[in-house]
Amino acid sequence: MDRKYVESEAIESIGYDFPSGILEIEFKSNNVIWQYPDFPEYMWYEFESAESKGKYFHANINKQFTPNGYRVG
Repeated sequence: MDRKYVESEAIESIGYDFPSGILEIEFKSNNVIWQYPDFPEYMWYEFESAESKGKYFHANINKQFTPNGYRVG
């Protein structure tokens, strides 16, 4: 999945696979990528355009969706 780099203190990059509805978030602090399956498309657009990706993540994703994570590198 292609991810794009974002300006955020906590998040390095984000990506979304439209056919499968999987959201990927790469975090800066621990070099981990989390995948969130069944992520709604409309929320991707909200997240992608949010002024603060970290605030949007904590308010709308962190406790509402169950991630599958893996470490890169």
